[in-house]
Amino acid sequence: MPGQPSPNQSFRVAVYIPVSVVEHMRDRAWLESSWKQISSGVKVDKVYIETYRSRTIADDDLIESVKKFFTDHGVMVAGGIAYSDGDSAQFRSFSYTNPEDRAYVKHVAELTARHFDEIMLDDFFFNNTKDSSDIAAKGTQSWSDFRLKLMDGVSGDLVMGPARAVNPKVKIIIKFPNWYPHFQGDGYDLAAEPKIFSGIYTGTETRDGEITDQHLQAYESYGIIRYFDNVAPGHNGGGWVDTYDIRYVDRYVEQLWDTMFAKAPQIMLFEWNGLLRPAPAGDRQQWAGQHPSFDYSAWFADQTPDYAAVAGHALNEIDPIVGKLGKPVGAAVYRPLNSTGEDYLENYLGEVGIPVEMFSDFPKDAKTVLLTEAAKADPQIVAKIKEHLMDGGNVVITSGLQRVLGDKLDDICELRNSGRKMTPTNYWGAYGAGGGSNLGSSAPILVPKIDFMTNDAWPLIRGTANGGGVPMLLMDRYGKGVLYVLTIPDNFNDLYSLPQGVLTTIRSYVAEGLPVQLDAPSQVSLFAYDNNTFVLESFRAEPVSLKVSLDGTSKHLRNLATGELVAGETAPAMGRRGAAGSPKTSFALSLLPHSYAAFIAEPDNATGK
Repeated sequence: MPGQPSPNQSFRVAVYIPVSVVEHMRDRAWLESSWKQISSGVKVDKVYIETYRSRTIADDDLIESVKKFFTDHGVMVAGGIAYSDGDSAQFRSFSYTNPEDRAYVKHVAELTARHFDEIMLDDFFFNNTKDSSDIAAKGTQSWSDFRLKLMDGVSGDLVMGPARAVNPKVKIIIKFPNWYPHFQGDGYDLAAEPKIFSGIYTGTETRDGEITDQHLQAYESYGIIRYFDNVAPGHNGGGWVDTYDIRYVDRYVEQLWDTMFAKAPQIMLFEWNGLLRPAPAGDRQQWAGQHPSFDYSAWFADQTPDYAAVAGHALNEIDPIVGKLGKPVGAAVYRPLNSTGEDYLENYLGEVGIPVEMFSDFPKDAKTVLLTEAAKADPQIVAKIKEHLMDGGNVVITSGLQRVLGDKLDDICELRNSGRKMTPTNYWGAYGAGGGSNLGSSAPILVPKIDFMTNDAWPLIRGTANGGGVPMLLMDRYGKGVLYVLTIPDNFNDLYSLPQGVLTTIRSYVAEGLPVQLDAPSQVSLFAYDNNTFVLESFRAEPVSLKVSLDGTSKHLRNLATGELVAGETAPAMGRRGAAGSPKTSFALSLLPHSYAAFIAEPDNATGK
């Protein structure tokens, strides 16, 4: 078993304590023993003591007693509220058009503010009731519009205002959930609520991407932190991971790693009782004996650890690495606030090796801007595309956005979604007329077929099926820039089936200009930073060989964990279709299953001291 947890240097570690557990803490002996168990596994900097959940309210004396226990142990304390109306697998919110519910919500805010100067709202602060009073109040509005206005009012009138009336110093932090494309449907207002509340927090719990109902991809634990950091710069307090719905222990650990690789200042471990539970290895026999980054079978050979020990060991391992990473950089993706369309696609792109940095405003300073179907929410999107191209920038639009914009794009490029589908199995790369290079093959995947004007637009990647072709990546020059159209499979998971040659070519255009380029199969992610550091992470069940390339020559890589040096090779200074290009240095690397490696690129004369 690992030894005592180390102090946290690069981030804080917090634990959330639901009100049912707070009630259990009346038993002082249990409180002492459970704290001893948790603190022996993970260094806890802060706890959030919940006062309310599902019609259960902790009493004043208990709240103060539990607070004192933790402050006596040198742990920071804050409050927590879960504004749920009842415990059920299908969550039910309060009916915020019901006067009794409104009064109850206000009372909970006032009670909690009497005890704490900081309060976290767990991610039940939404509205999903359709009672007769809700239907009457909604009128002819859409449910999304109605609930956004409703919850903006609730935020100020029933929570923030009453809490500050009781405690003028109180800060209330709203935790936004992991389902960011659907916020507006339940009244989470990513445009207004970061301004109403004192700060925001981020749900980074992605759990298992196959067996759970949300099918969230692992990359989201990183990508959603980056999005919320850009929505509310300096006000995103951290990420939040729980112990639920995983088939193997590495999946829990990856959520912690990716949250911290996104440079979150704090990780919230949900929840107290979950950290006390045993953490079995799970279904990981395929890679258990290969000593991956989380070497469960070696570190916990003699007994099954609890989740506190697993979290502590995982965080101890990456703490010194995270401190050496700079500011994250990635392909600039414009996702307007409260928008839907090709939901969660950004995370699939991240999982095929494109570092993604989402913005809620059009990132006009980026050389290349990527737009998914969600960009349709901006009524000025075509004008912004044209302006960016005219100024010399590049724009990548997905087939989903092309489909909904249709002939609105004709002034830039005449494209048509044919309405037909194809199932390509072979792929070819080109930069103009001719046969092109073989980029590999795959099992059949279903994609939309976009029609274009020959010699006006050019397919950079083509898929073929039974002699027919479909463009997978198109380009067309406009003004000083280039418009690209990226074809997305109907099933986003089919992106993982694309051959390595196809993915590497896509990355070279979509992520052009980033400090490091990746040549790897799917489900290998790249996290890049502005100080010549980067992290590679494999979510694959087997070892993988890959290459990375950097601009320039006379460089080596230094492993940030081990200090080991990796020599590179100078790649030919060739551009596309034989044109002169910038010299690069390439490095051959490998990753074990469900493992990561962090590097810094240094000049060959660097000592590393």
